[in-house]
Amino acid sequence: MDKGRNGLSYAQAGVDIDAGNALVEAIKPGAKATARSGVLSGLGGFGALFDLKAAGFSDPILVAATDGVGTKLRIAIDTGHLDTIGIDLVAMCVNDLVCQGAEPLFFLDYFATGKLDVAAATRIINGIAAGCSAAGCALIGGETAEMPGMYDAKDFDLAGFAVGAMERGAGLPADVQPGDVLLGLASDGVHSNGYSLVRRIVAQTGLGWDAPAPFAAQSLGTALLAPTRLYVMPALAAIRAGGVHALAHITGGGLTENLPRVLPEDMGAEIDLGAWDLPPVFRWLAAEGDIAQAEMLKTFNAGIGMVLVVAADRAGALTLGLQDAGERVYALGHVTEGNGVRYSGTLA
Repeated sequence: MDKGRNGLSYAQAGVDIDAGNALVEAIKPGAKATARSGVLSGLGGFGALFDLKAAGFSDPILVAATDGVGTKLRIAIDTGHLDTIGIDLVAMCVNDLVCQGAEPLFFLDYFATGKLDVAAATRIINGIAAGCSAAGCALIGGETAEMPGMYDAKDFDLAGFAVGAMERGAGLPADVQPGDVLLGLASDGVHSNGYSLVRRIVAQTGLGWDAPAPFAAQSLGTALLAPTRLYVMPALAAIRAGGVHALAHITGGGLTENLPRVLPEDMGAEIDLGAWDLPPVFRWLAAEGDIAQAEMLKTFNAGIGMVLVVAADRAGALTLGLQDAGERVYALGHVTEGNGVRYSGTLA
């Protein structure tokens, strides 16, 4: 090499490989705690291995899903409350998988930031591990990217990738018919959709993230960071109990757009908006933003995070099973002939 030249390093360019290695070591215990049957190898290699037979499948169909957390990340970054945003990431992926009738098996994450803070990243990824444990899937790999010039130092982005499986012929939706009952499972707040509008409303009010939440006994930032509810275990139990024809994860697009995705083209739904009480966070958002009812139902989950479409003669038993699993269950309405979602009553 030529003498006299400045010896630049990757670290001087803003990328600290040693910090990346330290992060891998820091998150290994959390990832190891998510191990389940089927995992052959996890973090550290160029790829992770999973044995479907060891997981109990005989003729499996794989199902994959990917998602992010959206601009809810901005609140987590601005408040420094980083411990639950990883749960959101997992939930947004695995709640979609279970709607296909699949059991989540393993999860991989992508974490990109401007400057790697090992302590902060460990909190985030430990949250991902906690979400995986609650959903019964293994955190078996991922990617950490330190990208100076692409992100401000403390900014970061997250993406998640989940793979599940089901036995051939067991996929959902299946056998949906008019008269099927719609069972709604309560959400734990705004979940991970609509946050660009949430942040716009908060900016209008002039409130800071550390101000008392007008709708809860905690700070505004903490209340709005309530993680997305994981419906995997109760939903899988309901599917195995029999009588579930479809599931719809109520994310962006709300009830209005997500429920039709699991209904045949010639069928729709009738929903009684008086079947459940609109949670306080949504009443506050609607009032502060002067949001029309139709917009609320199309932008937010409005208090319903998952809908099960079930046979009418199984609705009672499934409701009891879901309640025993800790879910708040509402009989929202039923499947009808003719497409589209029709509402009666008002959100209140």
